[in-house]
Amino acid sequence: MSILSRFKEIIASNLNSMLDKAEDPQKMIEQYLKELTGDLAEVKRETASVMADEAKAKRNLVANQEEVVKYTQLARKALEAGDEANAKVFIKKKQSLEEVGETLQQVYDVAASNSQKMRQMHDKLVNDLNELHTRKAAIEAKIKIAEAQKKVNEVAGASAANKAEASLNAFARMEEKVDHMLDEANAMAELSMERTDDAIAAEAKYYEAISNSKVDAELEAMKAELGLLEGK
Repeated sequence: MSILSRFKEIIASNLNSMLDKAEDPQKMIEQYLKELTGDLAEVKRETASVMADEAKAKRNLVANQEEVVKYTQLARKALEAGDEANAKVFIKKKQSLEEVGETLQQVYDVAASNSQKMRQMHDKLVNDLNELHTRKAAIEAKIKIAEAQKKVNEVAGASAANKAEASLNAFARMEEKVDHMLDEANAMAELSMERTDDAIAAEAKYYEAISNSKVDAELEAMKAELGLLEGK
């Protein structure tokens, strides 16, 4: 496809609109960069060729116009000199040049139009490329920030969750250990307590009564020996 045939397509393209609608702007930017870079290289070559054609057409047109002016002046000088025959010759030559000039003007107009189109395409492509590079850099920066944020979130989330889980597990282990220590203490206290035997308790009671009787008997015996017994 000739680059000129793509003129309307390129000029009418709305780069920002296409990028905003793209599902993957970065991928589309890379694709457009590749295409537009190729188009720009071709446009530069075509523009140089078209501008050369325009310059040549312009030179031919100017040269023709100068010839028309020259033969017009010659015709006037011939008439001023009373040389009507040569005046007619010069006028005929001027008219012939004017006919050629009409064709040359058409050629120049087409060449100038093509040159203008090529410059418009060139400027559009350059602007689009600059825009793409800017958008590409911005998108890549956003992607890097997003990826970094994602990693931070993953690390922070994992650390917080792991820390919380570790704290809960440690607390549970500590609580279990304390409960075990308390159970051991209670068991030791229970083992250290002397159980009360009912028989032993009763034995002590009566043992005390027997002991008191022996004391009383010996006391009476001493009183008797000492003659302290009343009424005896």
